[in-house]
Amino acid sequence: MDVKAALTSILADAGLAVSESAGALRGERETITAKWWFGGRKVTYRASCRLAEAERTVHFREAVVERSWGIPPPTLTVETTTTAGWKRSGTRTDVSVHGGGLVDYARVREAVEKAVMAAGWTFHVEGGRLP
Repeated sequence: MDVKAALTSILADAGLAVSESAGALRGERETITAKWWFGGRKVTYRASCRLAEAERTVHFREAVVERSWGIPPPTLTVETTTTAGWKRSGTRTDVSVHGGGLVDYARVREAVEKAVMAAGWTFHVEGGRLP
């Protein structure tokens, strides 16, 4: 089983724009968008998978980045999460007259972990900034 092809497929199926640089797969998806005349808010989910062929290990990192400008539209945010180490699970839902969306914190990570383990590789979650 080609791990890189499987991970590329998983990231693309999750709606992430996938790119490859320096031996790592990177995926990004704008999950929440709310705009109006006075400003806006965007929430982007990012994931990175670095494959260490010699150790047969996939190093995984993820981040949720929120940006706003001007006066963001009034938005109701409901977030239910649990955090254990670097792993965050749960969802965030934003509802606004001018947009909104949903972030599922664990969906991509759990799918990547399942594929990596099925291929006989080791899955390792890392913290910190994305490379």
